[in-house]
Amino acid sequence: MAPLSLKRKLAILSDAAKYDASCASSGSSGRNSLGGKGVGSTEGMGICHAYAPDGRCISLLKILLTNFCIYDCAYCVNRVSSNIPRARFTVQEVIDLTLGFYKRNYIEGLFLSSGIIRNGDYTLEEMVRVARGLRQDHDFRGYIHLKLIPEASPALVLEAGLYADRVSINIELPKDESLLALAPQKDVGVIKKAMGGVRYAIDEGREKGRRAAPKRFAPAGQSTQLIIGADTASDGEILQRSERLYGGYGLRRVYYSAFSPIPDSSKALPLERPPLMREHRLYQADWLMRFYGFERQEIVGEAANLDLAIDPKLAWALENRGRFPIDVNRADREALLRTPGLGVKTVDRLIALRRQKAIRLEDVKRLARGLSKVKPFIVTADWTPGALTDAAGLRGTVAEQPRLL
Repeated sequence: MAPLSLKRKLAILSDAAKYDASCASSGSSGRNSLGGKGVGSTEGMGICHAYAPDGRCISLLKILLTNFCIYDCAYCVNRVSSNIPRARFTVQEVIDLTLGFYKRNYIEGLFLSSGIIRNGDYTLEEMVRVARGLRQDHDFRGYIHLKLIPEASPALVLEAGLYADRVSINIELPKDESLLALAPQKDVGVIKKAMGGVRYAIDEGREKGRRAAPKRFAPAGQSTQLIIGADTASDGEILQRSERLYGGYGLRRVYYSAFSPIPDSSKALPLERPPLMREHRLYQADWLMRFYGFERQEIVGEAANLDLAIDPKLAWALENRGRFPIDVNRADREALLRTPGLGVKTVDRLIALRRQKAIRLEDVKRLARGLSKVKPFIVTADWTPGALTDAAGLRGTVAEQPRLL
């Protein structure tokens, strides 16, 4: 068989990487090549591929080192039994592609994952060689995210974190029994142990950083991904898993990826992907837990699913109308954050503005960029909703608006 061209490898291995959602670059350290030293920057702008949680437009070279894999995970298109085109980059090819794309301003960094070849140690060692070559041989100062191999040795994991801004280990499925059934070669205990080791290294690096010690381990932290809809887990169970992951492993982010049916898949898998709105609602609920002060059980019961028709904060407010309306001139920040239509930035701006003047409805309109969802739940100096808050048809009146939670 004739060897594949670099262009063909790139087509195969970038397509194979599209199922991994956990590639945002926010939170990285401020490396840059100002002053003529080094190559790249974590702050640069390129062709937009995604938006970071901080709203910054980012572009990454997102590829697999290889889509060959010795595992046979039922939900994975790259499983060993899958009949797909295979390809593999050399370490130097990934380095050259990253530098070439960066110098052309196509990307601001690299997201590198891989199928498992030979074993976990061999695979991660190859990935570490890429990151080490970029950092040490080319003084690359752009963003690097490495997808770690849970089965790899702790020493390799520690080395990976010295070169990567962010690392991630995918827990993959919301329920342990689902992973056992669909990916029997993987061990959830090994995955959790590896995630715990990463958290320890990150925490230790932060302590050392306060004492001006050597380079921190993975300064942008670690993330993980959950596949949605490949098993029977409810939204409540998914968010309960996320809640535990955030608390137990100090994750920066849990990503949710809707299961996509694959050719020749197991009969244990669904024939259709879940609605993309379900993925969207899970992200909204996750945001409420991380930035709005909500507990998971306030948003959705363990066995329940999120309402696809309205966002979870609005759904909560409609179920808790006795807490509304709130006076935007007097309410504390927590109450304002729980008000539909008011995002974090809007709330902070309202609090700053009310120190100078009484908030009127036009101020809310200007800061919130819309009033239809907000008006039934607030009181201002010149507005009170009266019976609107308790109106029987309120849900229909304030149904989905494509704005902030």
